[in-house]
Amino acid sequence: MTAADFPFLEAPLNLPTTDFKITTENGKLSIFDALRKKFLVLTPEEWVRQHLIYYLVEYKKYPKSLFALERGLKYNRLSKRFDILVLDREGLPFLLVECKAPEVKLDQKVVEQVCVYNKTINARFMAISNGVQHICLEYVESTNSYRQIQTFPQF
Repeated sequence: MTAADFPFLEAPLNLPTTDFKITTENGKLSIFDALRKKFLVLTPEEWVRQHLIYYLVEYKKYPKSLFALERGLKYNRLSKRFDILVLDREGLPFLLVECKAPEVKLDQKVVEQVCVYNKTINARFMAISNGVQHICLEYVESTNSYRQIQTFPQF
């Protein structure tokens, strides 16, 4: 396997980076997830997720213990799966994040996807990221709507 087999590893992301532990297991590239403490298959979406987790923990100072990753949820009897959920110190949903591969355009359909997930979760903040572009939203209770904010919220 060469870098040409994984072009997403060479594409610059709009997130800080670190020395991620990357290995080959069973013929597949894997990355070590420091929160779950295990290696995961390295897909373009996982690459973005790991960068976002690193950014939220190291730069925004989100506590590692308050992350939930890739968990299932039910919406209208459909099984869905969110990427990242950060809880507040009371254990309530704070930030719901949907990760996409770097080449995926963040459009209205992607925003609607995370909004549907949040109807079940009820996080105050939502974000969508492909690693290059980030869309961050805050729920405004008085208008029962979301407004776009400039960056990921402070914890």
